[in-house]
Formats: sequence, structure tokens, C-alpha cells
Amino acid sequence: MAHSDVFHVFVYGSLRRGFQNPAYEYISRFFNFAGEARVKGKLYDLGEYPAAIPTSDDAFIKGELYFIQEPAEFSWAIGQLDDYEGVDVEEGEEQLYRRDLVDVFMGDKISKAWIYWYNGDVSGHPIVPSGDILEYLKSK
Repeated sequence: MAHSDVFHVFVYGSLRRGFQNPAYEYISRFFNFAGEARVKGKLYDLGEYPAAIPTSDDAFIKGELYFIQEPAEFSWAIGQLDDYEGVDVEEGEEQLYRRDLVDVFMGDKISKAWIYWYNGDVSGHPIVPSGDILEYLKSK
């Protein structure tokens, strides 16, 4: 993943501000909030956490776009997020998520950012129709 010119990350689940997850403290220390944004994809409710799957359908996931405060720290900071999201696994463990570049839509602008796509099977899990996990959880 040697895209050294991309310093943005798109988050849609536990790393969003509204979750008040302890991991958000990490995001807020190393990244600045750029704004509400969306990406093409479908969001599923796995119970303990949401799962985003890329799609070519006209479906969007709502989340937040962040950019690194200090570009020299990006490699280390994104590595910490990779660890949190289960990207880097020990031998014999299942990789929960994978990090990929995605087009992020924010107003009338499109930019590139890293996203964590779910790496497993979402069969049998409910879809989040709005694409917004916070809105979905409030209505449950």
C-alpha cells in the first residue's frame, strides 16, 4: 500500500465521533475532522460492529472524512488503525478488514481516502438501509 500521497481516512463505524469509542480519542489526536462524507458501498449490521462492502450499485455509506495532522506521522498512525481494524493478523487468524483507497464524496468534491472494507461474509446480516450506522442504531 504505497500510496504515500493519500493522507485521508474515511470512517463509518466505531471511529466516528458519535460512537464515543475509546479508539476515537486516537483518531482525534492524530487526525483532523474534514467533514461529513459518503462513499459508494453497502453497510451491514454484524451486531458488535458494522461491515462495509464496496458496490457498483447506487448505494452510499455515510461517515466522516479525516486528514492527518502531521504527514510524517501518517505511516505510523495508519498502522495503528490497521491494528485496531484487524488488518494485520497473526498466522492462522482471519483478517477482519482490509484497507483500500476509495473515492469519497463531500458536497460537490471527490477525493481519495483510505477505508476499511469488511473482509468476511455478510450473508444473513441485516443491511443498514440509510448507510448511516449511527442513525440506524438510534432507531433500533
